[in-house]
Amino acid sequence: MRGSAHGMDVPFLLVAVALLVLGLLMLASAGGPTGYAQFGDTYYFLKHQLIFGFLPGLAIMIVLSRLPYQWWRTWAWELLLVSIVLLVLVFIPGLRAEFGTSQSWIQFGGLFSLQPAEIVKLTFLFYLAAWLERRDTSNVQDLSSGLLPFATVLGIILFLMALQPDVGTMVILAAMALAVFFAAGARLSHVGILACAGAFIVGILVLVAPYRLARFVAFLDPLRDPLGIGYHVNQALLAIGTGGWIGRGFGHSIQKFQYLPEVVGDSIFAVIAEELGFLFTVPLILLFVALFLRGLRIAAGAPDRFGRYVVVGIVSWLVLQAFVNIGAMMSLLPITGVTLPLVSYGGTSLAITMGAIGVVLNVSRYARR
Repeated sequence: MRGSAHGMDVPFLLVAVALLVLGLLMLASAGGPTGYAQFGDTYYFLKHQLIFGFLPGLAIMIVLSRLPYQWWRTWAWELLLVSIVLLVLVFIPGLRAEFGTSQSWIQFGGLFSLQPAEIVKLTFLFYLAAWLERRDTSNVQDLSSGLLPFATVLGIILFLMALQPDVGTMVILAAMALAVFFAAGARLSHVGILACAGAFIVGILVLVAPYRLARFVAFLDPLRDPLGIGYHVNQALLAIGTGGWIGRGFGHSIQKFQYLPEVVGDSIFAVIAEELGFLFTVPLILLFVALFLRGLRIAAGAPDRFGRYVVVGIVSWLVLQAFVNIGAMMSLLPITGVTLPLVSYGGTSLAITMGAIGVVLNVSRYARR
């Protein structure tokens, strides 16, 4: 390990804790009506988030913040295999669990479920960072030793995600990989080629699936079918609009009473805007910006390229996912089903996100100040 260890980056930790606390508070509010209607417990979602997300996530974050991050580099190839195996598990009868139009979860005896794609975000990132570190800039910029092998390995992971299908997570992981590829010195033209190819593939996936096409149509014209394909985005816009400048007040959302779909998941930002208003949602967005900028500062001071690429990948993943979620709720992007990191309900997502925060904190222990 090059460089001596010192204290972790406290500002980065405080921003993450602020987002986490906000998420738990808003989950207690947003999940109340749905939790009572479906399970007879107003705090059902909050309890499950604490038990299956926060507590495991806290343990993972503490361990990963203390485990030297370069340890992951020695297991890069094995982590790629783990990524592939996790994505294959969702196709095994008896393990897979289907929610809506996706079979992105595996279930263990009806006790709990997890979403392998969330874990793959981190395991694949470790592999990618180690693979890029072994190549100098000229190799990364070369077509045969840089672009083609990168596109091949990334394509395998994205193909397995597309089969589930989990297009939202697929787009986030692809964008994260491109950010790391670019940080490693890849040609802008190569990044552009991959981005265009990805957009073309996503376009095909939208056209071949009626429900995805309906979401895209609702994005283009939310008022075309307000009680059908446009219902979700219209209810989200109604929640955000009625929040005004100062909101209805914490706990006083109307849309959470079975009007707004996925109220504890990808729609929780709309409830935040309705209850706390514009004057609070702007600072929320700025917290994600601060997380990104502070993460880039840690990456710039990382003692090696592996640590730099890992941090760039993590903060790009978290912030891009946040803005995709928020953009969908504001009808700036099509609804993809991705959650708001550290805020939305989802045990696997929260635990892995907290683990990723722990990795960044560990890199910060060795970063130049």
